[in-house]
Amino acid sequence: MAVTPISSQTNQNLPPAIQQLVNANQPASAANPGTNPSQISQTQFLQLLTSQLQNQDPMHPMDDTQSIAELAQFSALQSQTQLTQAFSSFQTNFAVMQSAGLIGKTVQVVTTDSSGNNSTVTGTVQAVQVTNSQPAVTLTDPSGHVITDQNGNPQSFPTTAITGIK
Repeated sequence: MAVTPISSQTNQNLPPAIQQLVNANQPASAANPGTNPSQISQTQFLQLLTSQLQNQDPMHPMDDTQSIAELAQFSALQSQTQLTQAFSSFQTNFAVMQSAGLIGKTVQVVTTDSSGNNSTVTGTVQAVQVTNSQPAVTLTDPSGHVITDQNGNPQSFPTTAITGIK
């Protein structure tokens, strides 16, 4: 898809419908941090394509193959995005299922204290929690008490910290 940069001068010569779409992704204020002005939604793309077709010069119509190529590229990008999201969901579900298989098993976990010192904690996996799409385990000590942090709350250990399973 060929992208032609639009300057503020050429923007003023565009029909109002296209001006609105061109300006739709421009950051209006600092209230929109993290927006990428080069990305448009499917709806915005279709609105832009419709506006292009409505406002084209009848003496120089838009090339049909270019329109079809743009639609195909957008469709491929949308499919790739959906595949990426589905794979990410699969990875999360797979990690949770693997972690659930650890319930009742004794594991060794490496932890780092506030001073930066590493220590190994051994305990039996009592439960699995998912936080920010990442599984973590809660352990019990040999006497059956939940291992807690310095505040007395059950301590969660990320599965990436597990160094051994007994």
